[in-house]
Amino acid sequence: MPMPPTSPYVIALDPDERGALQALTRRPTSAYRLVLRARIVLAAADGATNTAIAARHGVHVDTVRKWRRRFWQRRLEGLADADRPGRPPVFTPVQQAQVKALACELPADHGVPLSRWSAAELAGEAVTAGIVAEISASTVARWLAADVIKPWQHRSWIFPRGPDFAAKAHRVLDLYARTWQGQALGADDFVISADEKTSIQARCRCHPTLPPGRSRLMRVEHEYDRGGALAYLAALDVHRGKVYGRCEPTTGLAPFARLVEQVMTREPYASARRVFWIVDNGSSHRGQASIDRMTAAWPTATVVHTPLHASWLNQVEIYFSIVQRKVVTPNDFYDLADVANRLEAFNDH
Repeated sequence: MPMPPTSPYVIALDPDERGALQALTRRPTSAYRLVLRARIVLAAADGATNTAIAARHGVHVDTVRKWRRRFWQRRLEGLADADRPGRPPVFTPVQQAQVKALACELPADHGVPLSRWSAAELAGEAVTAGIVAEISASTVARWLAADVIKPWQHRSWIFPRGPDFAAKAHRVLDLYARTWQGQALGADDFVISADEKTSIQARCRCHPTLPPGRSRLMRVEHEYDRGGALAYLAALDVHRGKVYGRCEPTTGLAPFARLVEQVMTREPYASARRVFWIVDNGSSHRGQASIDRMTAAWPTATVVHTPLHASWLNQVEIYFSIVQRKVVTPNDFYDLADVANRLEAFNDH
């Protein structure tokens, strides 16, 4: 004989409910928590006590009471997980937006003697400004990370000051697209991007550089002896991907003229119809005087200047960045001849 029920929630199943519960316990894809709840209800319907059910399935008796009550109240729907709204929000969306807006303002605008915000300082200023009563730096950092706002970082830039920036930039970009004054360049037209990389030092380390090893980075001695510096001049054929470079003791009109001669006296530039030289406004090739000098020496050459403070439009700077990262960093040379040999070998490479 079954034991008398000890719970006020007496379970009586109709055939459909029993069939659904049994199918749930036999289905291999059923979640274990649902199988356990179905078995508790089936055992309760068979007249087992809460204590006996708990002992049979290795759960606390309160767990049995919970699911017996939930099924009695809501039947099969009661076995599903209830909604869990979680902890109520402490801050409103408006407060979050106000903190993010604060992060996008300069500290000086709020009378704070800082150059940049940190998450901790933003949290303190949010309290001072009355946006929130209290807030942690980690909460502020989490909000900012959601919108990729990093007020503690900065980057340098130069605002274009030339009134003719758009026109000069347009000419340079047109040349990169093989267009000049609205006409497509011909097969015998070439575009050269040229500049100088100044003050490449020869630093002789006091102890030899150690190559990388197992679980060890390359080691470069901090102390060094100075062996002088030289300049590296380079001309990049934008569309052919050819680089022509030379090392000089310093920059100036004469070194740049030698670079131009090095390029213009070789084919295909010597017999080209036009060769466009894109240069910045450095002292070696500045203003109308540089245009006149180029035309007088090389009638087929045309100097095209980038806008003021816009040498980043000069594509040879991309090549110089590669030289800096792959050739001269870390700087470890015996003397200037070693620097020149490395640069010329990389130019060929």
